[in-house]
Amino acid sequence: MSTGPNETDQPGLEALLGDIYALDYDAIREAEFEEIQSILETMSGKTIRGATIEDKRIVIETSDGNRYFFYGFMSAGTGG
Repeated sequence: MSTGPNETDQPGLEALLGDIYALDYDAIREAEFEEIQSILETMSGKTIRGATIEDKRIVIETSDGNRYFFYGFMSAGTGG
């Protein structure tokens, strides 16, 4: 007779939080920066028609009608 899920069926909250705490946020930011830099390099020579900041992304539209979406860590660092 089963009484429901137990610790062996699903990871506990502590295990999930451990995974979150183990993330290397600086490495994620660096990878995001490199991706954005690569996209911006493809825009070289194009004219920007407009740029908007939405809830979770920045949208840049060029005069040829292309739209570029930038997601990720848009927050500023805490300085130092």
